[in-house]
Amino acid sequence: MKTLLINTLLIMCLFASSPLLAQEDPMRVGMSGQYFPFTFVEQDELKGFDVDIMNAVGKEMGREITFQTANFSGLFGMLEFGRIDTVANQITITEDRKKAYIFSEPYVYGGAQVVVKKGNSEVQGVEDLKGKTVAVNLGSNFEALLRELPYADQINIKTYESNIERHTALGRVDAFVMDRVSASQIIKDKPLPLALAGKTFSQITNAYPFQDTKAGRALRENGTLASISEKWFGTDVTQP
Repeated sequence: MKTLLINTLLIMCLFASSPLLAQEDPMRVGMSGQYFPFTFVEQDELKGFDVDIMNAVGKEMGREITFQTANFSGLFGMLEFGRIDTVANQITITEDRKKAYIFSEPYVYGGAQVVVKKGNSEVQGVEDLKGKTVAVNLGSNFEALLRELPYADQINIKTYESNIERHTALGRVDAFVMDRVSASQIIKDKPLPLALAGKTFSQITNAYPFQDTKAGRALRENGTLASISEKWFGTDVTQP
């Protein structure tokens, strides 16, 4: 915890553009590269909403940004041990995470969404997950949200490092759960027979696990956050 506290305090200084640290090494940003459309690899190039946001943050701060990809479940360990300076992978603010990390102001607002194989009439919302097998990304907050449901003991939750949408499309699981924004884009842009099942069942707020005071406000006020959101989603997901 002491190491983590020192690390987050350092990040606070970086984002405050401290003159003592302004010319230090590039800021190292960790992400999975497997969470379309926020972070993904296309033709060997790392792309996505979070990539664009962090590059904009670096430009605002006058700092170089370098990206490191790893399985999502290992990103917080990398942050804790100082291998990266922050995580940009749609990190949802939770009470447990707030005890360990200092978060930026939220930059994405959304909700947890059930997704099924197209034509699956048995699951039309979260209430229909009783007796079903449901996939979530390993280490994500969506497993915890499912376990908070009053009928959680009736849901068979399976965790995967990636490709939960493909497991659902192939019928290996009955459904998967992720944020509605990402799920909607997967259905829109990927050649997979998937469909949203019902409304969102929990509101989520995403931020970076460090204090972002100066740079974050500037990006919001000058319209950069909204512009990048419109580029990727056709709407502004950076406001409540």
